[in-house]
Amino acid sequence: MPQDSGRGRDAWAVGAAYEPYIGRWSRAVAAEFVGRLGASPGERWLDVGCGTGAVSRAALDGGGAGELVGVDSSEGFVRHARRLVSAPRAHFVVGDAMALPVPEAVAGAVVSGLTLNFVPDPARAVAEMVRAARPGSVVGAYVWDYAEGMQLIRRFWEAAAALDERAGDLDEGTRFPLCRPGPLRALFSGAGLSAVDVTAIDVPTRFRDFDDYWTPFLGGQGPAPGYATALPEDRRARLRERLRSSLPAAVDGSIPLTARAWMVLGRSPVRP
Repeated sequence: MPQDSGRGRDAWAVGAAYEPYIGRWSRAVAAEFVGRLGASPGERWLDVGCGTGAVSRAALDGGGAGELVGVDSSEGFVRHARRLVSAPRAHFVVGDAMALPVPEAVAGAVVSGLTLNFVPDPARAVAEMVRAARPGSVVGAYVWDYAEGMQLIRRFWEAAAALDERAGDLDEGTRFPLCRPGPLRALFSGAGLSAVDVTAIDVPTRFRDFDDYWTPFLGGQGPAPGYATALPEDRRARLRERLRSSLPAAVDGSIPLTARAWMVLGRSPVRP
């Protein structure tokens, strides 16, 4: 999950607000991500930017993790992860993705969910992930496809840009060019990882009704909610109504969208 250091206008700290906005959908992606990793049972896992614990929970429940250490720079997220993943095999600590508080070659699986695009120096963070991985271990990450496939956020910014030309300055689709297959592959290959592959993970994001979609944007967690909560009430109301009229709606009033994440996977180098 996103790291605090260097976020600036991207506020990520309150787990209770993050969960209805992104956390509930990240859990679905995390389960698929962990299932595709191919890590051996009983390995020690390191979850970099663990956030509220979506990947950590999936690693312990379905990934066969023998032990897990989660690192995040947000104390609030670490506290939330400890509550969500209250297993004796899991340990969560406050730390920086670019200077991981772990020894070299300590983990048999090193992972990161929805973090790398928020780190000031992603190459340094991946280098740290490689440092922490045992030779030949799996190293993997995923980020949202902000430019196209992460529809709940994409729809928000399209509506915002139609009302405010300055909204584009905050749009993650523009701000985070890393979140595409080519840059992700180059990032992992540049860190010395082998057999690097990038694939899409698509999950349904069906909202019960418009309020289920809109209310999480009022929690202030992330660029889009930060933008929404900073608007004067009249402009926020116009944005809300534009979204209400533009989103697809099923007969029962639910809003069927999908979310795409890009998963990148590689193997740490075998040292002589």
